[in-house]
Amino acid sequence: MIHIVLFQPEIPQNTGNIMRTCSATGATLHIIGPLKFELNDESLKRAGMDYVTTLEYHYYDSFEDFNNKNAYPDLYCITRYGKKSPNQFDFSDNYEDYYFMFGRESTGIPKEILKENLDRCMRLPMKPHARSLNLSNCVAIITYEALRQVDYEGLAMYDFIKGEDFLEK
Repeated sequence: MIHIVLFQPEIPQNTGNIMRTCSATGATLHIIGPLKFELNDESLKRAGMDYVTTLEYHYYDSFEDFNNKNAYPDLYCITRYGKKSPNQFDFSDNYEDYYFMFGRESTGIPKEILKENLDRCMRLPMKPHARSLNLSNCVAIITYEALRQVDYEGLAMYDFIKGEDFLEK
């Protein structure tokens, strides 16, 4: 199972987009506070649309609270300081829980957390002058890489709303 862990996100629109991605992919979202916005903020609801009702998410007051309630999981940290790309990790065990941690938009994941998980730090490759990508885009990239490795198991491969043969009509 895929778990997306947000460490003190700062931009409600990003968090809303991530909620939508998690809902669409079946990933569980973990939000570590404190936050500078309310989870019921209008901009969050707009970005998350109606997907928020189908989302499994948990809020934690602190990183310690998260660790205590999740039995100190192995974290895969997405950071500009990582030295491996996502495809260098094996996420193909359907019975394992994968916790992907993403940091604040402004400062990333705290250094002490990165150092504790050094062997599981990953970087999304980009041009040398680029510092970072948008947080919600990073979550989508990592989530879909993990799903690709299990051949998108459990996800629809056609549009259930308009039907499998919509383009052929």
